Amino acid sequence: MVNVKATAVAHPIQGLIKYHGLVDERLRLPFHDSISVCTAPLTTKTTIAFGGAVEDTATINGRPVSGRELERILAVVDIVRIRAKLHEYFRMESVNDFPSNVGLGASASGFAALAWAACAAAGLSLATKDVSRIARRGAGSAARAVAGGYARWTTGTSDETSYAYQLREDLPMGIVIALVPVFKTTDTAHREAPSSPFFQARLAEMPKMLAEMELAIRNGDLGKVMMLAERDTMMLHGITMTGTSEMLLWRPETVKVILAVKRMREEGVPAFFSIDTGATVYVNTLPEKLDEVESRVHALGIDTLRCGVGGGARTVEGHLF
Repeated sequence: MVNVKATAVAHPIQGLIKYHGLVDERLRLPFHDSISVCTAPLTTKTTIAFGGAVEDTATINGRPVSGRELERILAVVDIVRIRAKLHEYFRMESVNDFPSNVGLGASASGFAALAWAACAAAGLSLATKDVSRIARRGAGSAARAVAGGYARWTTGTSDETSYAYQLREDLPMGIVIALVPVFKTTDTAHREAPSSPFFQARLAEMPKMLAEMELAIRNGDLGKVMMLAERDTMMLHGITMTGTSEMLLWRPETVKVILAVKRMREEGVPAFFSIDTGATVYVNTLPEKLDEVESRVHALGIDTLRCGVGGGARTVEGHLF
């Protein structure tokens, strides 16, 4: 029997070894594996109900969505309806408790929460791996947000073989997010990645980077995790800046934070920067250094969010409608 309504939450992600570019845009299959960490307490909360609607409708933060945004939602929900043999229209509402479209992984948590809630509402009991495959169709990083903690998304060669799994959740990390609110479009960056003359060099480096990152996570070597994420950031943005459109996503505040982080390290404070596709900066540190690092970033006149490591997607009480 179908449970017609369900609500789920998921955390956004920080890319540690980020994916860049898609081999298959429809299935959202990447060129290489990637590893991320979920950032709690930031969450997306999504409620979806099947039945009782005259058409498919969706709102995000109270704003009705249509066009490409609705197409991406349908890419997830239609798979659920097919698997559950459902023919009803749906209503969906989703809210973020953090800023969207500024490089904080809102699409990851959004589609992870949607996939988890849709499966629950449709009465599907699936393994986390299989829910991650469904979430991936909305946003690649959503696969890892479903898995939670430190997670690896395996590229695969088909819809069936491209999914995410958790490496571990019990490795605390202090994360200070330096907010640089500049609207960005990740899809354009992914589409242009292969046009960079450095893209093939990155692909060649990925097996080694991924192996080192996974080993560091499993061994609890937080210093190595943070160092590798910073190195990966420089490689990724080098490609973004040298693609067809020469996309320069950083802003003066971004560079200001990068230089401040380097100064902290010179003074013996374990701090490393990491930047996904955008201008906002994650400053990774030891949990006991959070206060000091956040204070140093605040002193730059930049707003911050304080985070730690979050778990996977899950159903919750308290529907949005």
